[in-house]
Amino acid sequence: MKVSRFAAAGALAGTAVLALSAPAFAHVSVQPEGTAAKGGYAVVDFKVPNERDDASTTKLEVTFPTDHPLASAMPEPVNGWDIKVTKSELDKPLEMHGEKITQAVSKITWTATGDGIRAGFFQKFPVSIGQLPEDTDELVFKALQTYSNDEVVRWIEVPQEGQEEPENPAPVLALSAAEEGHHGSSSAGKASDSDNTEAASAKTAADEPADSSDTTARVLGVVGIVVGALGVAYGVLAGRRRTEA
Repeated sequence: MKVSRFAAAGALAGTAVLALSAPAFAHVSVQPEGTAAKGGYAVVDFKVPNERDDASTTKLEVTFPTDHPLASAMPEPVNGWDIKVTKSELDKPLEMHGEKITQAVSKITWTATGDGIRAGFFQKFPVSIGQLPEDTDELVFKALQTYSNDEVVRWIEVPQEGQEEPENPAPVLALSAAEEGHHGSSSAGKASDSDNTEAASAKTAADEPADSSDTTARVLGVVGIVVGALGVAYGVLAGRRRTEA
């Protein structure tokens, strides 16, 4: 009886270890550096984790929204990557700084000139964008991730409110409310496109280890559960000994 109870407690702890040590699902995402306020400008980072153990990420294609086109989108140079910006004619011209804009960026493509993003690493691709729309709460950027073995992962499924996250969700940029007194607030500034470029030069990520803080938190959680499970098992055995005595 003592052995079986101890084994059961050990099995429970082992199950918890396996559940918590499993890697969290990662996908291509987009986040602002600072804030992305409606009507303003922002520098955003497209974060691309490498999810394969036997291949590197060698290409990223990000399609910009056509329902809310952006008059300005300028990528920051990234070491080891060629960048191609594709523009398209707008059905309805935009007005920016008193001028009519008839074209907008429709896609940006990053292609590795070397090994790309290796297994166990991620890469950030910064882009200065604006002027952000004021009539929506989010912008959807569909992305294609290509690996060195020619596999293509399509991050194009639009998440729906109240539903589970799709298997391959598209990167979604949440927009904050416009700040009182001026349009937007971000590390990109708001005066001109040249201001955006200067602000964007602050960060360029080469290959970086993937989410070490998340890994540490999971490890600490696993250790705590194991210690707790062993304590329960010891208490059961001790109580059993007292009863038999």
